[in-house]
Amino acid sequence: MEQTTTAQSVWQKLTHKDPVIIAGPCSAETELQVLETVIRLAKTGKVDMIRAGIWKPRTKPGNFEGVGAEGLPWLQKAKEITGLPYTVEVATGKHVEDSLKHGVDILWIGARTTVNPFSIQEVADALAGVDIPVLVKNPINPDLDLWIGAIERLQKVGIKQIGVIHRGFSNYGDTEFRNAPMWHIPIELKRRMPDLPIICDPSHICGRRDILLETAQKAADLDYDGLMIESHEDPDKAWSDAKQQITPEQLGEMLGKIVWRHESSQKEEFLNALAKFREQINHIDDEVLTLLGNRMKISEKIGLYKKENNITILQTNRWNEILEKSIKKGEKLGLTKDFILHLLDAVHLESINRQNRVMNKHEE
Repeated sequence: MEQTTTAQSVWQKLTHKDPVIIAGPCSAETELQVLETVIRLAKTGKVDMIRAGIWKPRTKPGNFEGVGAEGLPWLQKAKEITGLPYTVEVATGKHVEDSLKHGVDILWIGARTTVNPFSIQEVADALAGVDIPVLVKNPINPDLDLWIGAIERLQKVGIKQIGVIHRGFSNYGDTEFRNAPMWHIPIELKRRMPDLPIICDPSHICGRRDILLETAQKAADLDYDGLMIESHEDPDKAWSDAKQQITPEQLGEMLGKIVWRHESSQKEEFLNALAKFREQINHIDDEVLTLLGNRMKISEKIGLYKKENNITILQTNRWNEILEKSIKKGEKLGLTKDFILHLLDAVHLESINRQNRVMNKHEE
């Protein structure tokens, strides 16, 4: 059964574009449940590291909040049996202390902790002088600077092996996802910090089993470095997040379907074809920017005309007319409604700002 995987070998995979799979139950409920789940995960041969929630920050009191430090020996035993390293979530300095005493291999910081700089600083201070990899989940709210701030606090206390976990962002109302992925935020983080390993947590993004595969595949297509997926011996009886967990066998089957792609290729034919397509995109982007620039010049003229006639900037009926017309035309061109709305919102805001400057410009 033992596979003799180490934390450093996992980290090496993460930093060398070799996808890492972290799996295990949402919560460590009993020793038997942890061992049964982990042994079955190890049998798939597709898991690099095991996980389980020991301390569970919950939205409302009364929900299962984890077994606490009592569960750490269970994970130690699971590691001894399977040879797989383990990771747990920490939210306080005491959590860090207890985890380190029980030989944790990698720590992760949850979304509810990342959102609070005081909590992050407490965890960082507890890690000062400790040589251990740390993964930082995105904050609950879509705030890239808050995410980066958490990373920087860990860097300042000397943590060198830092990665991030994208688990989606809270949103109001019913949507397809439990937590909206907002892929553009982790993509921007990757642009700013290109050497930062990034793992996707499709379990928390989806909140349900039926769309796990397509979400995990999208992460793979976006050049993520691995996945963290919740797996339980009997998901429907899980004490927390039952709907998003899958059995170890289902996980193994799902992972077998995911296609991991390469960021680049050295094939001359591919490179030549890609260069031509990119040149076409460059020309089109230039045309789009030129057209937008011309559009804003017209907006300024309209702003001047409104000023002379004492008319408000915002014309709601006109804006609704533009939206309706553009959405219909966009759909005929294969563009999604969401894309059209985001694009036009940005254009409309820039237009309003231009007109506002014109209307409030004082003549000298």
